[in-house]
Amino acid sequence: MVSAAITAIGTAFPPRLDQGEAWDEFFSQHYGASRIAKRLWANSGVRTRHAAVDPRVENLALASTGARMRRFVDEAIPLGKAAVDASLAAAGLTAADVDAFTVVSCTGYATPGVDILLARDLGMPASVQRLNVGHMGCYAALPALASVSDAAVARGQVGVMLCIELTSLHLQPPTDELEQVVAHSLFSDGAAAVVVAPDAPGLELVDFMACTDAATADEMRWDVTDLGFRMVLSPQVPVVLEANAARVTSDLLARHGLTIADVDHWAVHPGGPRIVTAIANALGLDAESVAVSREVLRDHGNCSSATVLLVLDELVKQQAPSPGQHIVAMAFGPGLTLYLALLRAR
Repeated sequence: MVSAAITAIGTAFPPRLDQGEAWDEFFSQHYGASRIAKRLWANSGVRTRHAAVDPRVENLALASTGARMRRFVDEAIPLGKAAVDASLAAAGLTAADVDAFTVVSCTGYATPGVDILLARDLGMPASVQRLNVGHMGCYAALPALASVSDAAVARGQVGVMLCIELTSLHLQPPTDELEQVVAHSLFSDGAAAVVVAPDAPGLELVDFMACTDAATADEMRWDVTDLGFRMVLSPQVPVVLEANAARVTSDLLARHGLTIADVDHWAVHPGGPRIVTAIANALGLDAESVAVSREVLRDHGNCSSATVLLVLDELVKQQAPSPGQHIVAMAFGPGLTLYLALLRAR
């Protein structure tokens, strides 16, 4: 039976921005030197992040959505190209070998899309099949990965999936709403690309599962406004995720005769420190099991859809899963949606 596997991961980032310096040199004034805002900023779990647009140099808080979308294309093309190039090089392939190209983002839109422009600039075949996945939020890498996996299994296609997010383009005007402080303290810019091929070595894509708790849909949103996209992030999000995580994870694993105790590695999307804690509590995981997730949050911030791939990349580098070991990747986003992937090392 044909199966699909992630054979390589490539990442790319815009310049680093120190979290403390970002507060001292811009956000402190942006939030009127609020002590509560400062405390939330310090408790974000982020030490360094990445910003295509450094607010200390260029303040986009009052820029129109149209201007931000034009800037997205300018910044996304070189960043996306770097991530895809890195993934193809690691897989020992060239752009000419790619049959299907999927681009994921919730932070920018354009037509012709970034998928078309990148395929052209990378030198992919004119026949490459493209898919654009937009506005699904932080969990979008996993349903997109499922689609790429299906293409590899059903049609023998070599696929590349790119997640590229530029949240720095969506700086919002000053406000005393604490949700906005939390969002600005967490979200960062980055790109991650994976190569997926049929019957290849790497991380076999075994199965996927989703759970959307539509009754709590308003707890997390990404609203399109005249001044960019505005994040709504309720403090109830960790509570909702904790209530659903064990059941959904157990259901996925049971389809393959596994339990939570049988999982060797966990790639948990670090939406924030409280979310990582909530998932660990729900699944009974020790600190070591989610250490890589916290490291990625610390070093890169929350890069939305790219983040779970950053965690997976770092997990493979640090822990080198042995053949036959199982990995669960999970990410969360609007809906509220919890999305999971079961992988097996080859």
